[in-house]
This record gives sequence, structure tokens and C-alpha cells, in this order.
Amino acid sequence: MPAVYVVTPEVLSKLKEPFGTLIKGTSKETGKKLKEIVEKEKPPMVISVGDAVSRNLNKNLISTHLLVTDNKSHRRKLHPQSFQEKNLVKVKNPQGTITQEAITAIREALAGPKQVHVLVEGEEDLLTLIAVLYAPENALVVYGQPHTGVVVVKATPQKREQAEKILKEMKTVKEKD
Repeated sequence: MPAVYVVTPEVLSKLKEPFGTLIKGTSKETGKKLKEIVEKEKPPMVISVGDAVSRNLNKNLISTHLLVTDNKSHRRKLHPQSFQEKNLVKVKNPQGTITQEAITAIREALAGPKQVHVLVEGEEDLLTLIAVLYAPENALVVYGQPHTGVVVVKATPQKREQAEKILKEMKTVKEKD
């Protein structure tokens, strides 16, 4: 039985702070700035975690290797969006947790050549940590910062170390079959 990570109140308060560079602004403003960053940095891949930011990247024609969404924004259901060029993988990941199923899907997506859309039944927010942990060196992981803008995390050894530290601070339990 694989372990599952469960967020604790202490970890949750830490995660309210941006994990990377915060870009403030409207969807249009952040989309424009993200496009500039991608063109300048030429990352090996762009990874998006969250519905609003994934739709924004798609709308701004920023190519993503991996999108992780749950068809919700601010805990409200959204009309499902399909990303045509992506292979769809569905996983279960309850709110406040990181399941082995979600970790495996992200690892496999990042290791493979195909563009993937991981659709989460539950919540995708914490999966940013897993994306940073397994992304190739200098890849950009982008997620939304509610009511503020977006956060861009460059996958570096230091960021991976930070992600691992946060995961170690979370509670681990055995998943039920």
C-alpha cells in the first residue's frame, strides 16, 4: 500500500506564500508576461498546475508539456475544458492530499515525449510540489496565486530541495485499497 501525503495546518500556512516568482495582474497581463518569460528563458518545458492558469497559457499559445487541472477554480466547478493536443490521464487526488496515483501520473508525463493533461478528481493544488520535484532542470512550473496573479517556479536543485522539505513536513498515511 503506497503512502499518501496529507497537508497539515503548519504546512498549509507555509504554502500560502508564493513558492516562486509572483507575477501580479489580470489574466491578460499575466499571460503577456508569461509569454515574455518563456520566449526569453526558453525552458525545456512548461508545466501548468491549475485550471485558470492552464486556460490562460493555452489562450496565449504557450506550449505546455503537462497541464494538471481539476475543472474547478476557487473551489467552484468550471465547464470542462479539453486540451486537444494532450493525452488525457485521469487520477484521484482528494483535497489536502497527494496520492501515489497522482505522483505516478506526473512522473510518467514528465519523463515521456507526449504532451499530457492530468485531470484530477479532487484537488490539484498540492501537485505543484510534485511537478517541481520531477520537472527537468530549468523547466518552468506555473500555478495560480488566488486573487493576485500567477507564480512561476524554475525547477532547480534548490527548489527541488524545498519541495522535498515541504513533503517531509506533511503527514504520511497508507492509502486505502
